[in-house]
Amino acid sequence: MKKISIIGTVGLPGNYGGFESLVENLVLNQSGNIRYQVFCSKPAYKTHKKYFNGALLTYLPLKANGVQSIPYDVLSLISCIKRKPDVVLILGVSGCLFLPLYKLCSQSKIVTNIDGLEWKRDKWGYFTKRFLKLSERLAVRFSDVVVTDNQAITDYVHAEYGVDSTTIAYGGDHALRKTQAFTNQMEYAFALCRIEPENNIEMILESFSKVKMQLKFVGNWNRSEFGRSLKVKYGHFKNIDLLDPIYDLDELYKLRKGCALYLHGHSAGGTNPSLVEMMHFGRPIFAFDCSFNRYSTDNKAHYFTNVNALVELITRTTDTEKADNGNNMMVLAKKHYTWFKITKQYESVY
Repeated sequence: MKKISIIGTVGLPGNYGGFESLVENLVLNQSGNIRYQVFCSKPAYKTHKKYFNGALLTYLPLKANGVQSIPYDVLSLISCIKRKPDVVLILGVSGCLFLPLYKLCSQSKIVTNIDGLEWKRDKWGYFTKRFLKLSERLAVRFSDVVVTDNQAITDYVHAEYGVDSTTIAYGGDHALRKTQAFTNQMEYAFALCRIEPENNIEMILESFSKVKMQLKFVGNWNRSEFGRSLKVKYGHFKNIDLLDPIYDLDELYKLRKGCALYLHGHSAGGTNPSLVEMMHFGRPIFAFDCSFNRYSTDNKAHYFTNVNALVELITRTTDTEKADNGNNMMVLAKKHYTWFKITKQYESVY
């Protein structure tokens, strides 16, 4: 029996963030010889269950995100010194400054998923980027196995540090629901993401301000000045519907199932969970042209780099080309992005 402690997420049940969905599905699909402990942020939950599907839940009185993510991860590691798990799975690099000391005090093996090159994200200032880069370096140096979620990041780790990492993506089949709600496929495009500049939100909205096709775009528009300004600028267009965040998977299922195509503007972050979730629906995907998205879709989606290119795709792509795109996405999703396969890959690493 292997004891695995998981560090770096808000906790369980998952709130449908990428890492939370990963942990929830690892626990739901675990083999009989695995026992999980999952560290949870106490402020994030109204009730504090002791177990989730057999996984022991350990609560810490800190937030798992933002500045508090650093002491949150460090306290989790300190707790692991006493508990002595066989493997510590660390998701993200926030607390990895503590890894050199942890390795002196513990015999546990360390598996770290370094996430999507967090230090490169536009939202961080200079000093935060430097801190995250240092944390990444220490994570690679002091982990027994480094996990990357996209081949482009695997290539980066080898080029930057001379280390071979293990590529494990995310599953997306949990997005396919058993709901009996009837959905008609409509002629609208769908997009879903955090409203951040690196996700090329304005490029997508500007493109749809120039075409007639309907767009339904789900995001946290009111959380930042950037999002609020986009809502003011594009919210009056009759064909653009800016929807507040939706966390109910059944409601998201209806929007995904009913759309004619999916827009994916992410330019950073590796394999994005919302992309692989959508691939299971067999809809054509128009993705921003970067190495992460090309690896995830095996170069079989349609790609854009600017407003004109996206307008061209929207207005000129034939029904046959869209159908081929969608069919290819579904084949790839079933082959690479199911939680059964992802769980087996992680358990093999343990």
